[in-house]
Amino acid sequence: MISDNAKKQIDSWIAKYPQGKQSSAVMEALKVVQAENNNQLNHDLIQAVADYLDMPGIAAAEVATFYENYNHKPVGKHIIRFCHNISCMLTGADDLISHLETKLGVKTGEVTKDGLISVKKVECLGACVGAPMFQIGDQYYENLTTDKVDEIVDGLK
Repeated sequence: MISDNAKKQIDSWIAKYPQGKQSSAVMEALKVVQAENNNQLNHDLIQAVADYLDMPGIAAAEVATFYENYNHKPVGKHIIRFCHNISCMLTGADDLISHLETKLGVKTGEVTKDGLISVKKVECLGACVGAPMFQIGDQYYENLTTDKVDEIVDGLK
């Protein structure tokens, strides 16, 4: 269930921890496995990670369900993670999220009909000074306005 390529990546993370503490690599292992499985995790994949790391399945499931960067249902090619914490809310995140939902024709948690984009509200992304902001992949977009949101989203392919 875990590819050889994924195992190599996971092993590089395991090597960063003391012997016998391979479960410390669970977050990255879940990320690697998710990336190879249409950017989502299911129970069997989470259990496979737990087995590979020699840890209880429930412990891996707790991590996979606690953090918002793990997906448990289909998502778009691009996931817009819109910060919805206090700094972003106070600087207009709700209006921008509403604008984005209207523009894309989806609600938060849904995927566009073409499968290109999904939108998630997440807690703090740690970029309060640039609020309001969102994340796509590893890229942060800060000090957003409706015009900036439109420009960024229109550039996604």
